[in-house]
Amino acid sequence: MPDPRIAVLVVGAGLTGCVLALELAHHGIPSMVVERAARIPRQPELNLVSGRSMELLRRLGLAERIREHGTDPDSRAAVVWSRSIDEPPVLVTETPSPGELRRRYADTADGSTPVEPYTLVTGTGLTTGLRGAVREHPLIDLREGWTFTDLRAGPDRTVATVLDGGSRSRHAIETGYLVGCDGAQSTVRRCLGVPLDTATAPAYHCTIHFRTGQLGDPFAGQSTVIASGVTLSRQSGSDVWIGQLPLDQGDSAVTDPAALLHRRLGVRLDAEQILGVTQWQETLGIVGTYRRDAVYLAGQSAHPFHPPGHTVDTCLGDAVDLGWKLAATIGGWAGPGLLGSYETERRQRAVLARESLSRSLSARQRFRRLAAAGASADHLAGVLRTEPPQMDPSGTLPGSGFRTSEVVWREAGDPLPGVRPGSRLPALRTNDGRQLYDLLGPRFTLLDLTDGQDGRELADIACARGVPTVHLAVRDASVRARAGCGLLLVRPDQHVAWRGTGRPSGWDDVLDVVTGRRAQDPAIT
Repeated sequence: MPDPRIAVLVVGAGLTGCVLALELAHHGIPSMVVERAARIPRQPELNLVSGRSMELLRRLGLAERIREHGTDPDSRAAVVWSRSIDEPPVLVTETPSPGELRRRYADTADGSTPVEPYTLVTGTGLTTGLRGAVREHPLIDLREGWTFTDLRAGPDRTVATVLDGGSRSRHAIETGYLVGCDGAQSTVRRCLGVPLDTATAPAYHCTIHFRTGQLGDPFAGQSTVIASGVTLSRQSGSDVWIGQLPLDQGDSAVTDPAALLHRRLGVRLDAEQILGVTQWQETLGIVGTYRRDAVYLAGQSAHPFHPPGHTVDTCLGDAVDLGWKLAATIGGWAGPGLLGSYETERRQRAVLARESLSRSLSARQRFRRLAAAGASADHLAGVLRTEPPQMDPSGTLPGSGFRTSEVVWREAGDPLPGVRPGSRLPALRTNDGRQLYDLLGPRFTLLDLTDGQDGRELADIACARGVPTVHLAVRDASVRARAGCGLLLVRPDQHVAWRGTGRPSGWDDVLDVVTGRRAQDPAIT
């Protein structure tokens, strides 16, 4: 029998739900996770977990666990563009292997690269690694085979109804906060009646998993082949392919996937070679609101983008952001604005991810049209070279910060050089080779690069006010030069909330703003 009143109820034990529960546990907050599936579903698609996401997993001690389920770290990845599956490639764009990037990052001292290189891992492998960590954690109560069916939400009380699939008994669970991490067809979202703001007219697609030795592949590593209007992918050395096919008007209901593949690719398959078929509708939707009362939406529940393997960074970022802010609120050291900033910051990231995904899909559609119109290989290659890359292995591109967030201190006048508030702290190493990220505290960290350790008193004041803050003194000229100032207040998600050259006249004002107790007065900087 579950505890009738729990701090946080997480619905869904996929990527977002698992990371959210582990982030809460990282801050000492217990949670219950209910997951409809009794077993981990088969998800053979490769997921890109960027360097930035691996940094966030490293904080939780999960980076190596996820790599164990990933592809060969010394195998490069490539996107192969071809007019037809049986023609030579028009263009091949390679991404260095994780092993190559790890060596390259080790030789980069300016903090511009991630601490961790990316990894490619199947959806099954990613969920297996994360769910194993969830099962092992004493602060997380995982209930597999339990289905969330309904909720009653109010400002002070949320009651969820869940069905135990084993005993067929229903339970009413009262919770302080409920988070829907239950995917693109979210039941939590449906119960809240939250609509999706869509960016495009509905487009219908089909994903087919199939086994064949008939398809050649000009690239030996992990590859994505875009040809004949189809996006194909497979792991190195495997004969199992994943085909993502845009559906024409007459293909809206796929009853014969083998025939569809034959029409598109010319391959002949027997029924037993078809391993799985999934149909989906793409609208690039984002929910109009991420919360109602004490109920929140995260990951695919908030932005059901397809294919899911391209949205790991956004989903994982949702979980970390909401996790530490919920923990701060439950811990009593945050004002209402901190949880309010979850929607502001994460919706901004979802919009940017939608734009990136839209550009990627548009490039494929444009290539398909030009190839069908008879464009030459040289012309096609020239067009493709003007398009943004289909893969971002670092995840640290410009625009990934939160400079306009209401819980980030805004500076007036011309900005100082160096790391600005709202930006990710550069991944710097100290003179003795330690990663600066590994020295940060679990909550706020006041990074003190001054000669006289001017930040110690500020950290003491923060702790006296109940804001858990670690004072981290680093006497390192190279770190100071890259940071551009002597003091940086770093959030649990490794973003800078405030910076200064010395003690500010209004340190209490800074603490109020970055913990969401009140908005920043435009006259105070």
